Amino acid sequence: MEKLPKINIIYEDNHLLVVEKPINIPTQKDNSNDIDLLSILKQYRKEKEQKKGNVYLGLVHRLDRPVGGIMVFAKTSKAASRLTKQIQNNEFHKTYYATVLGKVKDKDTYKDYLIKDKRKNITTTTNSKEGKLAILNYELIAYKNNLSLVKINLITGRSHQIRVQFSSRNHPLIGDQKYSNTKKIPIALFAKEISFYHPITKEEVTFKLPLPKRYPFDLF
Repeated sequence: MEKLPKINIIYEDNHLLVVEKPINIPTQKDNSNDIDLLSILKQYRKEKEQKKGNVYLGLVHRLDRPVGGIMVFAKTSKAASRLTKQIQNNEFHKTYYATVLGKVKDKDTYKDYLIKDKRKNITTTTNSKEGKLAILNYELIAYKNNLSLVKINLITGRSHQIRVQFSSRNHPLIGDQKYSNTKKIPIALFAKEISFYHPITKEEVTFKLPLPKRYPFDLF
């Protein structure tokens, strides 16, 4: 069996597993058949809890393969169901930081309709309401070297949403090989914080990570 990457476990109890997803690891199995985060964490749980057979781990939200940052997984189906309901009710808040090309406004709200071509794995904006509504808010944190560091509050969780919405306004994310011609480096998008109600205790919980110490985040 291949050696599995070590994952940064941020928090764990009987109901939740909060981790840092590394860049370039798929959240779940895809056509590449590369090792994925869900499988790694199931194996982690199996070994730690000395379970035989399959173990349950509920995937309630995703990050694109090239994107790193904070994620929460459910260790029971009840927790998964309650977290999914929070996402549907917009009670599950995800905060991202990104570095984009050019100077953006101090703050803004982006609203678009997006359509995904599943065969090509590309999302585009459309004037047609046949697309899915995508909304995000952002604020400018810093500006340097014609780059803007932005803090993004994701209202909806569409495929490639942040990447497409900024790229379509001529502010592509640095390192985004799919939606820009910027440098060939890891994409400058990071899931920095999540906040939600604990599915069992109902207490509001927040988990945060520091920004990566790599270009272009290290400019700010």
